Order: sequence, then C-alpha cells, then structure tokens
Amino acid sequence: MRFGLAGAGYWARTTHAPALATTPGSTLAAVWARDARAARSLAAEHGAITCGSFGALVDAVDAVAFAVPPHVQAPLAVQAARAGRHLLLEKPIALSVADADRLAAAVDSAGVASVVFFTLRFNTEVRAWLTDSRARGGWSGGGWSGGVAVWLGSALQPGNPFDTPWRREKGGLWDLGPHVVSLLWACLGPVTSVTAVPGALDAAHLVLRHAGGASSTATVTLSAPPAAAGNSLFVWGAAGRSIMPATPVDPVAALRVAAGELAAAALAGQCAHPCDVRFGREVVRVLAAAQAQLDAG
Repeated sequence: MRFGLAGAGYWARTTHAPALATTPGSTLAAVWARDARAARSLAAEHGAITCGSFGALVDAVDAVAFAVPPHVQAPLAVQAARAGRHLLLEKPIALSVADADRLAAAVDSAGVASVVFFTLRFNTEVRAWLTDSRARGGWSGGGWSGGVAVWLGSALQPGNPFDTPWRREKGGLWDLGPHVVSLLWACLGPVTSVTAVPGALDAAHLVLRHAGGASSTATVTLSAPPAAAGNSLFVWGAAGRSIMPATPVDPVAALRVAAGELAAAALAGQCAHPCDVRFGREVVRVLAAAQAQLDAG
C-alpha cells in the first residue's frame, strides 16, 4: 500500500514517517505539509516525493496517514475519503461532534477502510492484557465492575516537543482523554454517559458510566511536573484487580501494527475495525459532552 503522510512536525518525523517506511507490504510514497520546507526534508529522508498540495498527495497514494492537529485533520480526511483513499487517523479525529460526524459519514459513503491510532490499543502487551480482561468477564458477564485511569502528562512544560497551540487550547481532556476513554471502553464496554469536573490548570476529572452497569473514573492533565508524569489504569471486580501493563510503549512499533491492519482491511474490502472512524466518533462524543460540562462549570 502506498501511504501519503500529511504533516512533517515532531510526531510525523519521529513516529509516522519511520513506521510507514518500514511497515511490511507498504511504502511511504509521498509527504505533504503546511511547512513545505519541512515536508521536503522529511520526504528526502525516506525516499518519498514531496507534494505541493494536499490534493496532489491524495492523487499519488492509496492511503493517507495524518500527523496534523485535529481541526486540520478532519476536513482533509473528508477530502481524502471522498477521493477513495483509506485513512490512518490520529486521535481525536476531530474537535467537535459535527466534524466527527461529517468525517464518519464520508468514510461510510466512500466505503474506505479507516483506523484511528489510539497508541496503546496497538501495543502488543496492552492488547494481550485487554484480551485477558475480556476473557475474565468484561462487560458481558459478571467480571469487571469498574476501572480507574490516571494520565498525568507534562506536554505543556517549556521545551516539550508536544507543547503545541492546539494542546495548549484544549488541554489533557482532548489529548490524553481519547486514550483513557478508548481503553476503559475496551475493558468495560461502551460509555453511555460522562460527568466532568475541572481540576487545577487543564486537569479534568471524569466519571464514566458504561453499558451493562459498570462505572469508571479518569483524571487527565498535560500540566503535571515531569517528576509526576506517567499513566496507570486498572479494572476491578469479582475476579480481583487487573492492572494494565506499565512497560514503555514504542509508538513506531505500534503505528506499524495500525498501518498493517489498515492495509489488510483495505485489501480484504473490510471497512470495520475496533478502532475505526466510527469508534473515533464515539470517543469525540464523550469528550464533547465532558467539555460542555467543564465550560458550564
């Protein structure tokens, strides 16, 4: 599969480009970015062509991977889907329910494959843990009754490469929230409602209700001091407590898995994936409901 990469910033350079260039059966064929100079440099590093416009990128490839801010990604991904290109999306897929709905509708109408890169959902150790969690009951039986997630990020500290304008504006809810909602959803079932209260700086505290009666809590922030940074998640119930593996995650390896699964789905004509655009839209709905409460509070 010929991948085009939209974006040439830090995450594109350190994760997307090296992963796409080394995914078996795929190539990094083309790069486009709003910063043309950065696009040329990144493309040359990986033997890809540089495209002068996003439309030219779409015309040159089979699938488009995105490493741009969410509000930039959403309309470009709609354009790519309407052109019949498969999509490797970043989370969150959009910053509003309306934009997420438009993107999901475009994917459905075009019949293309889509995968949203919730990083930990494509990590081997975490996937094995999720499989074990489902085997021990999950939301379908008498297994897990609840869960707790805490993700303390330090992206807003000076000098951090992830200290970007959209993260400063939207905070941990929209950057880290997609990860924890995705994981708690996988453990405990679909989220049916959310209650949100603000904490210090950009911190958000969430209480999630899941289909089947389970509940979970989550705390996220991008303003933690580096000494406090880290993440943890566990689920609990009659079987005891099950803790998500805390081993370091290689995002390049995880993205290779995501790209490989997108390519396989596209080859098989299979549009559905556990982390496809439709699931990405549901996560945006949870975040948007939480944001409305934070704004009202």
